[in-house]
Amino acid sequence: MRKRYLDREVAMRLLKGLDLLVLIPFNFILSTLLVQSNNPQAPVIVGFQSLAAIFIATLCVRSFKLYEPTSLTKPTMSIIKTFLVIAVSTLIVACAVRFADVAFIRPWLPLWCAGCFAYVLASRLFFLGLFKGASGGGKLARRIAIVGGGKAAEDAINTLERSKSLEFDIVGLFDDRTDKRSPASVRKYKKLGKIADLAAFHRDNPVDLIIVAIPISAELRLMQILKSIWELPVDIRVSGQSAQLKLSPRAYDYLGELPLLAVFDRPLSHWNEFLKNQIDRLIALCAIICLSPVMGCVALAVRIESKGPAIFKQKRYGFNNELIEVYKFRSMYVDQGDANAAKLVTKGDPRVTSVGRIIRKTSLDELPQLFNVLKGQLALVGPRPHATQAKAAGGLYDQVVDGYFARHKVRPGITGWAQINGWRGETDTVEKIAQRVKHDLEYIDRWSLGLDFYILFKTPFALLRSENAY
Repeated sequence: MRKRYLDREVAMRLLKGLDLLVLIPFNFILSTLLVQSNNPQAPVIVGFQSLAAIFIATLCVRSFKLYEPTSLTKPTMSIIKTFLVIAVSTLIVACAVRFADVAFIRPWLPLWCAGCFAYVLASRLFFLGLFKGASGGGKLARRIAIVGGGKAAEDAINTLERSKSLEFDIVGLFDDRTDKRSPASVRKYKKLGKIADLAAFHRDNPVDLIIVAIPISAELRLMQILKSIWELPVDIRVSGQSAQLKLSPRAYDYLGELPLLAVFDRPLSHWNEFLKNQIDRLIALCAIICLSPVMGCVALAVRIESKGPAIFKQKRYGFNNELIEVYKFRSMYVDQGDANAAKLVTKGDPRVTSVGRIIRKTSLDELPQLFNVLKGQLALVGPRPHATQAKAAGGLYDQVVDGYFARHKVRPGITGWAQINGWRGETDTVEKIAQRVKHDLEYIDRWSLGLDFYILFKTPFALLRSENAY
């Protein structure tokens, strides 16, 4: 089971959103109740004052870096500074609107101060609880895996540790060498395994960044390493510190003082991943509620035609090749089911029931996967998850298509770019699975929320072209 940790970018955006969501209505309601004016435009002026004051205050809080975890983990100073910034910003705007013949009754200031301070105190203490133990190498530090060992890795680590105000946690080193060039530990950091072990480690432990710390001049070895890890859903950088060829400073990204060459980026990270996940869950919940009569009828039809459960569970590859259990309405006879999909379903397959043919043709058998979306195992849109033993032309998918596992850099989906472009249903040939993978990687490269909504819109029309669904 993959360990959960707090993404600092998501946490900061949620706190900013909470400030706007709470302080704007609070400021508006209190100001409206306490305003004294014969000006008919007073409510509009007060509303503008509320919006302007809190937006300005939020920008100031951000400018003073009071949303940063390093600030929030120092609660006393953070609460005082945040309250003062919000108070001063609001008072400046409140004084400005008095020129528009709008005045407030005398007790408004202590009431406003008390409410605002109570909110700042409660919200910062709540986030402090989330960040507890997050300083240094904790929940919010950037978790880094080093590929390589010896002097190149030690130089990179030394540079990172010299970098001021940089929060990072080196989770370990991975290298295939076992000689003096790659000892069992570098400084206090231990070697956790070979490079091939990094994928399994990342499935259970969060890694934000992989730094390949070997000389760039070792071109052949560098290419071999990158080929073995490029499918992982994580940012990958090559340390430029030991490069004999000195590139322009603009060619590097810098992590603290360490120059890095960008190689691969995780397609969905931080806020985008969080936003997509929450939107998917909200839509899935609404869809389950609206489609519950349909799902109930399908389940009843499956049970009436043949004995056995209505739901069929199958192990499939999920995000980062993690095994997940995907739900479907059962479309085969129980005693002829194939949990590993070692034999693909073909046209006229005798294992499929009469109801099964209908629900497979219309993709109604996929509806229970909405519960997988609620659990965070699937997305609404993404590469379709495949069974562990699914084959094309007698070979497992990853054996016949180079880079197959790169499609697992994002969570798999109920529908996807390949499906709306006609590549759904049977994948018995190398060409069919290759086209699916091609479209899946294209989707990953082009991802946006707009593309997701476009695919969802096109999916019902793609179901009408169901000649490949058996």
